[in-house]
Amino acid sequence: MSSSSNIETIFARASGAGKAGIAVFRLSGPESRRIAGELVGGRSMLREPKLYTLADPADGAVIDRGLVLFFEGPASFTGEDVAEFHLHGSRAVETALYETLTSLGARPAEAGEFTYRALKNDRLDLAQAEALADLIDAETSLQRKQALGQLDGRLSAVAEDWRARLLSIMAPLEADIDFPDEGDVPAAIAGEAGPAIVALQGELSRFLDESGRARMIRDGVSIAIIGPPNAGKSSLLNALAGSDIAIVSKTPGTTRDVVETRLDLGGIVATVADTAGLRTRTNDEIERIGMAKAKARAAKADIRILVLDPGSVSRETLAPIERDTTPVIPPFLGGAAPAAPAPIETPNDNRPVSIEGISMLREGDFLIWSKSDLGAAIPYGVAPDLVGAMSISAKTGMGVGAFLHTLSAAVSQGGSDGPALTRARHVQAVEEASDALSRAAQRLASAPELAAEDVRLAARSLGQITGAVGVEDVLGEIFSSFCIGK
Repeated sequence: MSSSSNIETIFARASGAGKAGIAVFRLSGPESRRIAGELVGGRSMLREPKLYTLADPADGAVIDRGLVLFFEGPASFTGEDVAEFHLHGSRAVETALYETLTSLGARPAEAGEFTYRALKNDRLDLAQAEALADLIDAETSLQRKQALGQLDGRLSAVAEDWRARLLSIMAPLEADIDFPDEGDVPAAIAGEAGPAIVALQGELSRFLDESGRARMIRDGVSIAIIGPPNAGKSSLLNALAGSDIAIVSKTPGTTRDVVETRLDLGGIVATVADTAGLRTRTNDEIERIGMAKAKARAAKADIRILVLDPGSVSRETLAPIERDTTPVIPPFLGGAAPAAPAPIETPNDNRPVSIEGISMLREGDFLIWSKSDLGAAIPYGVAPDLVGAMSISAKTGMGVGAFLHTLSAAVSQGGSDGPALTRARHVQAVEEASDALSRAAQRLASAPELAAEDVRLAARSLGQITGAVGVEDVLGEIFSSFCIGK
């Protein structure tokens, strides 16, 4: 990239913050060659890595001795001249280097500015820039693999193919507008544009349906552990985490707030939350607040785990209800549910009852019978075959491994390694394109000029995925999530 007075040369630490054996500092911009040359005593910069002594040219004070690499633009990450300094990772070295770079005319980079310049210089498209941010933030192997695939341009290639097909669809539509008196033009539209629009609209719809797992890999899943007080919720959280995350006590209502931990479930990041015990009535205001938080968290969670102690399922923990308001339990992993749950029969009371929290369960949730080491029988009417139920003992570990395996399989099942819509922005763009094509198909026979405009709108929406068109308004939001030095 040629030197320009309105393009500043920027610098930042490209490796992690803090003390390190080696730290990497990056310099990018039209003055990189000059500044790097002055740091190493006026020598001409070459592509080959070489060990240099870096010093402040003003007074000759040595900054450090390290490896210096120079990448001539446009064959660099940013597309500009770039110099990298691999120095000792101490705060003193960093401070001295930054002071010298500033005195030589460079300035500290803003968050994501290196990647932003790579985007502007066509070294990356917008989907690849987002993938780079995802790769930096990756915590699991699936997140890493997915981000690498996006960085390689899988989604970009698909989006550009869709856009190219839309541009070709526009040709017969434009012909009808330009030559309205030609008798054979409408037939050409029906024969070419119509089927192509319908086929692509269907393809976009399928792609939307199949990309849910990709967004789950990137964003993770939320899991809420719910149930009555003293059911073993905190013990289950500790058992899943393999450490004492939550306080376990025989005193009811020990957990008042939401306690969280993060797990890697088959490559999916899961935030697992232990919540306050649920019961029908309490005089403790703090406990009521905790229960409200528990219900709110359960409502927002992707998966709920209802924990019940079979030895404590009695009239004290059951709420009598009328038969016509018995909650319907949807099908769960492991079997289909009946239209309504069978009532729990107690020795002296045959009224139907519901367990606090059971009405919150949805398809794909779990029922855990805890404290299996105590040998209590599972109450009649809430049998394991009705829902995805398992018996465990957090104390002895019995069944915990099997449940963790089942939970991991349920979270990570399905999906593919192909291109996918990993961000809400991608989903919105494809939804807008799909809606526009649906309108175009309906208007094709009666108003081809409007259909042509809908196809243009669809192409514009898809172009936003890679940044080919109209993304200036989202660039600030996207790059604000990057770290300094990337």
